[in-house]
Amino acid sequence: MPSNTFRAGLQIPNFNLPGTEPGDLLDKLTDIATTAETSGFDALYVMDHLHQLPGLGPQSNWMLEGPTTLSALAARTKTIHLGLMVGGITYRNPALHAKITTTIDVLSGGRAIMGIGAAWFEDEHKAYDFHFGTLGERFERLEDGLQIMRAMFTSGEDTATVAGKHHSITGAYNNPKVRPDIPILIGGSGERKTLRMVAQYAQASNVFGDVEQIKHLMSVLDQHCADVGRDPSEIARTKLATLLIGDTAAEADAKAEPVRKAMGERAAAVVLSGDADTLAEQLAAHREAGLTGLIVNMPEVHDLDQVRAAGEILAKAFA
Repeated sequence: MPSNTFRAGLQIPNFNLPGTEPGDLLDKLTDIATTAETSGFDALYVMDHLHQLPGLGPQSNWMLEGPTTLSALAARTKTIHLGLMVGGITYRNPALHAKITTTIDVLSGGRAIMGIGAAWFEDEHKAYDFHFGTLGERFERLEDGLQIMRAMFTSGEDTATVAGKHHSITGAYNNPKVRPDIPILIGGSGERKTLRMVAQYAQASNVFGDVEQIKHLMSVLDQHCADVGRDPSEIARTKLATLLIGDTAAEADAKAEPVRKAMGERAAAVVLSGDADTLAEQLAAHREAGLTGLIVNMPEVHDLDQVRAAGEILAKAFA
């Protein structure tokens, strides 16, 4: 069955935290991370972006480089797993990305997650002179990367060799390691390519959508597993959502109103709000739809009481 690593995850997509100066960010992120790991969260994620995303703030807002941030938090935490939600295949040579993730895994005592996807934010690619290419090409690069990462993670002390269409490795060492494999999480809801790659290469899938869409996507993933001869219960299944908690459902809805307005039509599939009982019902519906866990970001992540409450609610819902 899927590991509890993917039961309750906290994503931090915004580093402009109230009352926090740039030099204080590591201490504030440490407070959030250590509160999360003692409150029921199994994993902590940061985005793999270089500008802030439209909808979350102006592109000029603060953004920390992802793996570097995870490395710092690896030294400040003890049990929580650490990953990107999710890494862009275009931002790094995939063999180097595999080595970076293995390094985080070693330094954290086996707590890294390889979160990866096809990348989409073209403005960043233009600003940083990264090749963007067509969507089809990015998916080809993603599959090359998945083959390379899996080979490097499982190579033992031997070398790994993979011949891909865009990326290849020849006799690549990836030592040392602290475990024989690192879980790969693929982000995205594409039915034909993304979910097929999940079935073929990954231990976890993170998708988007409302409950009915989740049910559909899980059935598509199950079919891909059947096509490649994979036991579907081996794959953890999560959704990325935005979570707002109140002492009452009305209070939570009031907090959520500006978030829903900013997101527009997308909010119905993304925003979850309520008191503990209301959220328990919403999470139960997602579990019945086929999810094994949930990954959330929180507009009030700077409030440690909110983080603590979220961890307790999610851990109970997906116990």
